[in-house]
Amino acid sequence: MRIGVVVLPQQRWPEARERWRAVEDMGFDHAWTYDHLAWRSLADEPWFGTVPVLAAVAAVTERVRLGTWVASPNFRHPVPFAKDVMTLDDVSGGRMLLGVGAGGEGWDADVLGQPRPTPGERVERLDEFLGLLDQLLTNPSTTAHGERYDAVEARMLPGCVQQPRVPFVVAANGPRAIRLAARRGEAWATTGTTRPDDGQARWWQGVAEALDRYRTACDELGRAPGDRYLNLDSGAVFSLSSADAFTEAVGRARELGFTDVVTHWPREHGEYAGDERVLDEVAQHLDPLRE
Repeated sequence: MRIGVVVLPQQRWPEARERWRAVEDMGFDHAWTYDHLAWRSLADEPWFGTVPVLAAVAAVTERVRLGTWVASPNFRHPVPFAKDVMTLDDVSGGRMLLGVGAGGEGWDADVLGQPRPTPGERVERLDEFLGLLDQLLTNPSTTAHGERYDAVEARMLPGCVQQPRVPFVVAANGPRAIRLAARRGEAWATTGTTRPDDGQARWWQGVAEALDRYRTACDELGRAPGDRYLNLDSGAVFSLSSADAFTEAVGRARELGFTDVVTHWPREHGEYAGDERVLDEVAQHLDPLRE
C-alpha cells in the first residue's frame, strides 16, 4: 500500500513550499494538487495554477512522486498540456504522475464559455483527449485530426524522462468511464459511486462496486489491472479526523484490493477541515500502514 497527500494550491509559495517539503520529509509516497481554476466552496479563496506549482515543487523535492488530482479537458487542450506534462516530468527527474479525468460540472466547465457536454460526451471527449496525449508524449512530432482536437506537427522533444511516457492515472466512477480507464490508463483512481450524504457504509459499498467494475473491464480487455488509487476523503468521514479513522480506512482499502490511497492536508475549516497533528501522527506510523 502506498499513501499520498493532496496539498490544495491555496497558500503563497513560502508557506506552500514548506508543506510540500513536509509531505516528502514525513515519508509519504506521492503528493498531488487539484487541477482546477476554481473549486466548489473555495472558488472565492486564493487558488494558484497547477502546472507552475508542481514545477516549483519538483525543484524543492527529491523523492516523492508528484501528480495532478486530476486534470481534465474542461479547460485544457492536449497539445500545450502535453508540453507541460513533459516538462514537469523533466524537472522532477521522472517523478510525474498524470491524474486525469472527464471533468465535472463545476466552475471549470463554464469558464471558457462553451456549452457543457453531457456525461456521455464528457467520456467521449476524455477518450479523444487521452488518445492524443498518448501520441504526443510518445512521439517527437504528431499530426492528428479528431472530432474535438487537432495537432499539426506538434513537437515534443526531448520526450519524457519516464519511458514510453508519464503514466496515466485515469479517474473514473461510472461504467463507461471505468472501461475507458481500463483501456487507456496505466492506473485507475476513484472517489466511489455515491454522495457523502449517503453515509459512510454506503460509500464503501460503492467503492467496492466500482473496483469490481474496473477488474471486470480489465478482464474483458485481456489486461492485468493497473495500480488502483482511492480518494479516502470522498465519503462522509474525513480520513484524517483521527489517526484511528485513517488506519481503519487504509485497512479497508487494502482489503478491497487498492494499491494506493490519497488523503488531504487538513485545512482549518470547511472542506477537509482537521488537525495537522493527526497528519503528523499518521506519518510516524507509515510503515505499518503500508504492510
